[in-house]
Amino acid sequence: MQPVRHSPARLVPLLLALACAAPGVRAPAAGPQAAPPELELELELVESAPVETPLNHAALRDAKDVWPELFARATRTLDVAEFYLSNSNREGSALEPSVRALEAAAARGVRVRILTEEKFARTYPETVARLQAQPNVSLRRWDREKLQGGVLHAKYFVVDGREGYLGSQNFDWRSLEHIQELGLRLSGPAAVRPLSDVFAYDWAQAGGEPLPSASGPAAAWTEARFGGERVRVLPVASPEGQVPASSAWDLPQLVRLIDGARRTVRVQLLTYRARSREGNWEVLESALQRAALRGVQVELLLADWGKRKGTIEGLQALHAPERGLTVKLVTIPQHSSGHIPFARVVHSKYLVVDGEKGWVGTNNWERSYFHGSRNVGLVVEGAAFARQLDAFFLDLWNSTYASPVDPKAVYTPPDIAGAEGK
Repeated sequence: MQPVRHSPARLVPLLLALACAAPGVRAPAAGPQAAPPELELELELVESAPVETPLNHAALRDAKDVWPELFARATRTLDVAEFYLSNSNREGSALEPSVRALEAAAARGVRVRILTEEKFARTYPETVARLQAQPNVSLRRWDREKLQGGVLHAKYFVVDGREGYLGSQNFDWRSLEHIQELGLRLSGPAAVRPLSDVFAYDWAQAGGEPLPSASGPAAAWTEARFGGERVRVLPVASPEGQVPASSAWDLPQLVRLIDGARRTVRVQLLTYRARSREGNWEVLESALQRAALRGVQVELLLADWGKRKGTIEGLQALHAPERGLTVKLVTIPQHSSGHIPFARVVHSKYLVVDGEKGWVGTNNWERSYFHGSRNVGLVVEGAAFARQLDAFFLDLWNSTYASPVDPKAVYTPPDIAGAEGK
């Protein structure tokens, strides 16, 4: 596959949109730094892009730089919730600075708590064991599927209760080097308190302890700053019935955003599936179809992992450009070194509506992610934020990596695992 080539005429408006909306770029911290005494609520979009592609945006900072910087600013507490922590002992691994920053935080007396999935802790034991061996580190391996159903699919950090991060990136060198991802850096106690509440709830469940009381503030819209402009934010989480009071259940909020669309609905995900062996689940699909019926242009951008049997049939049925609903699949070329298992894919999870409102989270759009698994996200209302999401989406949508689904094609799914899965 040929690399993406953008004409200068198309690049100029894209770069202007990104530059106008992007927060100021700061150099990564060289060592421990105290957080400022008062932090206004602030948001920043943070990306990861596959190397050897032109998908990296100069106006967005990379997660591989932002994560160590956040960890370096910790002075008291650092809570980390991750689907898994991959091994990072590769030469020059982009994950290694973050692992070392966690170790450095613990060494200077920061109380570090790490919550991760039991099944993947068995698959990737090295980083888990390495961090558990550090002073001031407590690590819980949560068998969520056995105890509550679903998995810990959320990926987020909370630093000193004042700063945080959530996004699609797993704690994996591949997520930082070979996968297209999107996340949010959060500053300000009010912005990260809902993440702290989710962590406290899950930490207690994983440890068999009494759940925290729900006496805190209820979920509410809060003003924040993004790229010099004011936006409104609402913390969201799933699954239904296990959402602390300070967050809203994300599924109704996504439906609300889609039902309010007047011009465009743009969605990017790893996977989207409304039908499975467990039965049909059409809450989001019905909302997308309602939007298309009233004249809204609906666009879905998905990874080519969706070519597998049981998923591609639903995407072929959904794709109907003549009715205003277009589905594209994205294929990222393999790295020059050869096949990398579970990589070279798009993994971002976000929604942008009318260039005015958006959502960034950790859910793929399948039933289990909303009703069984732990996920977190943020709904944001404000043109500054939505403009940047739109630009991020359109850059990939208009690239040669993205191709419309062919309703009549017989697809061969990509080899995801390769040698690692054999």
